[in-house]
Amino acid sequence: MSARIHGGEHPIQKIFSDEFAFTIPLYQRPYSWTTEQAEELLSDLIEALPATNEQVQEGEPYFLGSIVLIKQDGKPPAEVIDGQQRLTTLTILFAAMRDTLSALGYTGAKGLNKYLFQEGDAFTGTPDQPRLSIRERDNGFFRKAVQDASLDLASLQAVVLPDPQRNILENHQLFRRRLEALGQETCLRLSRYILTNCFLVAVSTPNMESAYRIFSVMNDRGMDLSYTDILKSEIIGAIPEAKREAYTQTWESTEETLGRASFENLFSHLRTVFRKVKAQDTLLKEIRQFVRPQDNPAGFMDDTLQPYADVYRIIRNQEYEATHGAEAVNELTGWLSRIDNEDWVPPALAYFVRHRNNPPALAEFFQALERLAAVMMVIRADVNKRIGRYAEVLGEIESGRPVTRPGGPMDLRADEVSRALAALNADMYNAKKINRYVLMRLDSALSGAGATYDHKIITIEHVLPQNPKPGSLWLQWFPDPEEREAWTHRLGNLVLLAKTKNSQAGNYDFDKKKTTYFQGKGGVTPFALTSQVTNATTWTLQVLQQRQQESVAVLARLWKL
Repeated sequence: MSARIHGGEHPIQKIFSDEFAFTIPLYQRPYSWTTEQAEELLSDLIEALPATNEQVQEGEPYFLGSIVLIKQDGKPPAEVIDGQQRLTTLTILFAAMRDTLSALGYTGAKGLNKYLFQEGDAFTGTPDQPRLSIRERDNGFFRKAVQDASLDLASLQAVVLPDPQRNILENHQLFRRRLEALGQETCLRLSRYILTNCFLVAVSTPNMESAYRIFSVMNDRGMDLSYTDILKSEIIGAIPEAKREAYTQTWESTEETLGRASFENLFSHLRTVFRKVKAQDTLLKEIRQFVRPQDNPAGFMDDTLQPYADVYRIIRNQEYEATHGAEAVNELTGWLSRIDNEDWVPPALAYFVRHRNNPPALAEFFQALERLAAVMMVIRADVNKRIGRYAEVLGEIESGRPVTRPGGPMDLRADEVSRALAALNADMYNAKKINRYVLMRLDSALSGAGATYDHKIITIEHVLPQNPKPGSLWLQWFPDPEEREAWTHRLGNLVLLAKTKNSQAGNYDFDKKKTTYFQGKGGVTPFALTSQVTNATTWTLQVLQQRQQESVAVLARLWKL
């Protein structure tokens, strides 16, 4: 028989009563509400607060959302699957109310302690215990700073605290400031309103499997739950309890190292590595169906998540280390990181994980991958074409065949080569997102190995201006308007600048433009591409044609077109 699911609407005074003893499982994410979310909650409550005590009793109920629990009928212990942010923030708010009312001289302020603690009973053997225990690594701080109020919070201002503890402290201080500004009478009325007229729906089930199913359904309906939170619950929750804390720490340190957004992207890339086609269902369903971490949760953590996360970090940050050959790999992954999509990442991860200790093989692979990714960007291949091509590459990697062999899936096809050459000879200035990459790649090839592009500002400028002034030398060099227009936006007429554009300077005659605009500090430009222009004496059609031809030839050699 399937587990029974119970749902009920309860006032906050019942939620924080002896009927519930909330704990936050190890595998849950840390407390993450900042002052922005906390202030929004308090402001909403204050706005909904009736003007008199009588109206508090008769006012409309205020709904604070729902929580999902693993809880046996009639027994207080309740493991929080969803709702820890609200329960923790409400606990901080009750503590701030108690402390504020006490500071304002209200003698009954300690009465709020019963919503923070269950009082022990010597006759029934019930010990004093908090209504809510958060994750173990933060719970001691939470108990002393909020529930017991035994810490001098002012002394913590200069202390570097972990993010969850910093959020707890800052939200408590925010509530204190706002409540003190309300005054004793309004603060009392607000506390009564929250306890009696504010409600949470508690959805409970006696087992983990059923609770996660509820959690997933709520996510599919658009609640503020991350699919990695659900996966974390499923994967870590299925690991034996003795090892659960260690794997929880591994998960959270991995998420912290990558950053939450990149950590979520990693799962999307893992789905593609295993599925090898464009997503056809929700990410959660396809992770479960094709990656299948539930089959061996600890094995997934050890053999998939950790090595792929480490490689993802290396690729994103260009942090590969080896006794030789690491520089070439990092340079190529740096270029790939500038591509305008991440469809290349799954094959990069799959190959890197398998050949991490072979720098020459990695360099050869990433040279081929950058070439493929760059050309697909230049010819504006659509997402289906890209994913289909990278799926072929993934298949080759998995098969163990030489993936960079001539005629293999990483090799360019004849039509791709011709389309790339045509694009490089067409209007490059208006090829947004593509133009900067192409120009920087060209500049790098002209500069030789080791060129870096860490300038805060990099802009693209025309040599022959778009709108030459009447009577300028430009109109003598390019008297035919159609011919001038045909060459203005082409690759050979474009340069890189390490500064913001200046529309007035852009129309200077050639000599003045070279000396006042194209040169950098000390009269030297950081770009080889721009330096070529400053060394030219004229900028006629013949010069521009020659530069166009040479520029395309450099890129053709670079990408073997």
